[in-house]
Amino acid sequence: MKKSYEGLHTVVTGAASGIGAATIASLAEQGARITALDVRPITAEGVRSIEIDLGDPAAIDKAVASIDGPIDALFNVAGVPQTRPAVDVMRVNVLGLRHLTEALLPSMPAGSAIANVASIAGNEWPGHLDRIKELLALSSFDEALAWCEANPDDLGDGYFFSKECVVVYTFQLSKRAIAKGVRVNSVSPGPVESPMMPDFRATIGSQTLEWTAKQAIGRMAEPREMVPPLLFLNHPESTYVNGLNLVADGGFTAAFNLGEVDFSALAG
Repeated sequence: MKKSYEGLHTVVTGAASGIGAATIASLAEQGARITALDVRPITAEGVRSIEIDLGDPAAIDKAVASIDGPIDALFNVAGVPQTRPAVDVMRVNVLGLRHLTEALLPSMPAGSAIANVASIAGNEWPGHLDRIKELLALSSFDEALAWCEANPDDLGDGYFFSKECVVVYTFQLSKRAIAKGVRVNSVSPGPVESPMMPDFRATIGSQTLEWTAKQAIGRMAEPREMVPPLLFLNHPESTYVNGLNLVADGGFTAAFNLGEVDFSALAG
């Protein structure tokens, strides 16, 4: 597979730091034309940056109107942790991601692709599928937001449920979008040493995070290590990869599914 994104128009959310910043750095090296979105200023050179609050549908619509098509690849990287109120987490991680994606989809020609960043925090989606599908069936941002506000027990802390929704939305959209030749996939990272890690340590706990890493490859991932999976999924040559949730967690999910993780180490 050729690595180059030379001349391709790419849109990346959450581009100011972490996985998003690492993604635009790699895309720039490969010659992509980059439109970078974040709620914070983006300091990378050679990109067109747009400050946007993905929790605000009006702000999303304004940003979309300023992005010229065609768009060859959309990387939905932005997300917020569970130190924020659960409804706010859902606004950004699910409703904003979906609103932006649906608004940009008409500008994506056949052969283009979308990659969403989910998480192994969303691995339990099968057990909540009915409720997730009920939420995602509400096509408008406001209707879906009202559902979230009315169902706090389903949301929990917001983060885990939001990532479950991203996985299911990826699956649903992949079926619909491929009809016009647009592929849709997601990446589910394990623990990543990103700027959000202090928030995860404060909520999930350092012991659980370190245990997860040790049960896998033995360490947490660096943001740059999530870039190759994302670029692979959205590359024009990945023509038969669609509807995939690519788990990039150093082997934790594999070990967990086979019952080969050591829970006694977590208890200790």
